[in-house]
Amino acid sequence: MPHPALHLAVEIDGDGAHPAAWRRSAHAPGALLTPRRVAKVAAVAENSGFTLVTLDDDVLPPGSAASGGPAGRLGAVERAAFIAASTSVIGVAPVVATTYAEPFHVSTRLASLDHVSVGRAGWVVGVEDAPEAARAWGRPRVEGEQGLRREAVDGLRVVRDLWDSWEDDAVIRSVATSRYLDGGRLHYIDFTGEEYSVKGPAIVPRPPQGRPVVLAPKGLVPPELVDVALVEGSSPALLGRAAAASGAPLAFAEIEVALDTPGESAAERIADLDRFSSWDSAPGRPPGRLRYTGSAQGLVALLEELSVLVDGVRLHPLVLDEDLGVLSRLVLPELFVRRVAARPLPGTTLRTSLGLPRPESRFATATATATTAATPTPAREENR
Repeated sequence: MPHPALHLAVEIDGDGAHPAAWRRSAHAPGALLTPRRVAKVAAVAENSGFTLVTLDDDVLPPGSAASGGPAGRLGAVERAAFIAASTSVIGVAPVVATTYAEPFHVSTRLASLDHVSVGRAGWVVGVEDAPEAARAWGRPRVEGEQGLRREAVDGLRVVRDLWDSWEDDAVIRSVATSRYLDGGRLHYIDFTGEEYSVKGPAIVPRPPQGRPVVLAPKGLVPPELVDVALVEGSSPALLGRAAAASGAPLAFAEIEVALDTPGESAAERIADLDRFSSWDSAPGRPPGRLRYTGSAQGLVALLEELSVLVDGVRLHPLVLDEDLGVLSRLVLPELFVRRVAARPLPGTTLRTSLGLPRPESRFATATATATTAATPTPAREENR
């Protein structure tokens, strides 16, 4: 029996995965923060056949003093909304942390993104563990791994419940009865955690997908709360084991990629950038992540091997302007020919592309109701 097609995602934040990638970019440094740049990279990814792009984010600047890297970035959700409006097929998943951000606002922004994209939104659950991040938010620092996980779990639960707080048919728009909403199909979520409480409901109707696709690093939050676990491993065998143990509906392998180009080998390109800042010691880079360095044909062979071990991959190219072109010309077409991977179909949601069911609201009523109960008033969470 053939294995299901491998799902392909690519991280497109900044100029690439290497902290000094901007030094080999094909655009002027100032163009990084322009709409034209964002749209161009997303268009290449969509036309190549990727199912999903992700956009890293942090409240702190992405560069390092050692690399002389970029001193700023546009917000991931804002870039994702622009990409959603300029594309038609590819899924878009920004990284958003709830370590300090209010889950009510996270829920609203991501639900809005799903509406803007007509069901192509995802969410990569992140954390903010730097002391500077707490100061930037003006909040007490969340200490230790347990504290970071608690904030991620509580935030994710609140966001999911807020997406569910409007049933699918809550908006009735009845001119005859002058009723816009069925108040019986809006629900308070009444969440109380260690640091804050949220009453709800949301202020945005339920997203087209019911819930945008949730991706999270394996082990950060309980697997029953996510759709895609992002797994690490330094070899295909280790990735396969991590995927099998993830407990999530889907598991995507994290892979760094540096490909040979017509003028230089991948090793030469890495060495050129490592003169300024080491890729191996880049701030925030997870240890033990699989890295592929070499020809396009070798990457095709690796992904074919992984297709029977994981459900998808998220690629982190060395330099977007160089590696994304090789991926689009030599790697993805060969994967499609071999039926290792498949393009997403126009007019489908991200959940459909990934083979995930559309979840029902956990507050859904058993039968239709014509209740005239008052609509709950949306309420934000209390101060932390």
